[in-house]
Amino acid sequence: MKNFFNEFKKFAMRGNVMDMAVGIIIGASFGKIVNSLVEDVIMPPIGWVLGNVDFSDLKWVLVQKSAEAEEVAIKYGAFINTVISFIIVAFAVFILIKAVNTLQAKMLKAEADAAANAAPTTKKCPFCCSDIPLEAKKCPHCTSDLK
Repeated sequence: MKNFFNEFKKFAMRGNVMDMAVGIIIGASFGKIVNSLVEDVIMPPIGWVLGNVDFSDLKWVLVQKSAEAEEVAIKYGAFINTVISFIIVAFAVFILIKAVNTLQAKMLKAEADAAANAAPTTKKCPFCCSDIPLEAKKCPHCTSDLK
């Protein structure tokens, strides 16, 4: 039994499992941001422009509500609302990812420029061609004396 728990602990603490857990937690928070963006920022002006159109009441009634049975209906209006919401959420995610990618590209370019302009900290050993510190007096790879 102890071996089983040790194996589970080893599995649960592996890097990719922890990365996945962090990704799920961050994804849930990101989902809240996207939902807020859509519901609080994008939808109000769209609703105002379209005159507060709501399709949720549209349905095709198959069986009317009676004393014996509930109404049976195909609620295609709710489906239309869901599709519209999906399109808006997908567009919002696209815009957010595009902005993040643009910022990331700028940061990577700035880092690459900084690295290219940095003074070198290593040199090549003339005997074995290994990278060694500039101040080295002896090559740690081939043990040659450097002058």
